[in-house]
Amino acid sequence: QVQLVESGGGSVQAGGSLRLSCAASGGTFDRYVMAWFRQAPGKEREFVALIKWSGTRTTYADSVKGRFTISRDNAKNTVYLQMNNLKPEDTAVYYCAGERDLLMTTNRGEYDYWGQGTQVTVSS
Repeated sequence: QVQLVESGGGSVQAGGSLRLSCAASGGTFDRYVMAWFRQAPGKEREFVALIKWSGTRTTYADSVKGRFTISRDNAKNTVYLQMNNLKPEDTAVYYCAGERDLLMTTNRGEYDYWGQGTQVTVSS
């Protein structure tokens, strides 16, 4: 059974930075596409960023391009999301997700494994 555990969330002022981590266990992490999604109150869960199993390709939502960076360390079974120049509209619960069929997809319905989420709050 694959488990994903996020950490690193918190409260920060606009313009600040946070780094989220997602530790995986129970599966073949280096074979999964990993992604971050987020969900703000009253809104649907939306795609933020994804990274190929090898770490050689990434995709970002337009709203975070140039500010967020996704990376992974397969030796540590961990994926990261570095978030810089945070804005109040980035406030959400951030979820780590894993996809086992090698699909580089932004569709949340294609992801097989999910973490419990970590809260990020950005104040103006």
